[in-house]
Amino acid sequence: MPHDWNRFLQTSTQRLAALVDESDPAAPVPGCPDWCAADLVEHIGGVYQWATHVVRTGDPEAAVAPAPTDLGELPGWFRTHADELVRVLVGTDPDQETWTFGRGRGTAGWWTRRQTHETTLHTFDLLDSQGRSEEWDVPAPLAWDAVREVVTLFYPRQLRMGRIDPLPGTLLLTATDLDAEPVAVGEGRPVVEVNAPASELVLLAYRRRTSADPAAAELFARGLTP
Repeated sequence: MPHDWNRFLQTSTQRLAALVDESDPAAPVPGCPDWCAADLVEHIGGVYQWATHVVRTGDPEAAVAPAPTDLGELPGWFRTHADELVRVLVGTDPDQETWTFGRGRGTAGWWTRRQTHETTLHTFDLLDSQGRSEEWDVPAPLAWDAVREVVTLFYPRQLRMGRIDPLPGTLLLTATDLDAEPVAVGEGRPVVEVNAPASELVLLAYRRRTSADPAAAELFARGLTP
């Protein structure tokens, strides 16, 4: 069954905007060691502006408005750009052609999916910065789609851009909470099986968690994602 990406995007951005309202902007972000929560929020707001511009114009070059220096204004600034992203993506034909960083030319619907996953992962980061990571709750099908995005988009892109070498092994990822075929990252040997709930596989792939299996941990640490 196809995902309702518009609904996922609306729900995830609303959840994150509400979390920004109640978060300590000075709290450090464990998953992004050089950032505090305010830096994370500025990053996401900038990405939202960029994605909105790309969908509107097809041009990947965009000047984004920086976050306000008054941190009391940060939640309102963030919500404005989140709402605008949703308004533009929901109001655009998902088949409309535009630039995408995965394959040069793609569709507006690509951006709805990508920004849903961007928002979902960074919601974990913001919760984690506040000591509330246990509140991160992602539907298994949505989490599994994010894992598949890593396999089909980000890992090949990391290789293509020369950011990493090919994995010296293969990660065989299986979601234990879904009836879905496993996916493989890499083509080397040995094959290292990782069986976990889909949401845990997302955190492993994005290096927000470390696998208890040393062989898997070493492969994940190579950097499947930026």
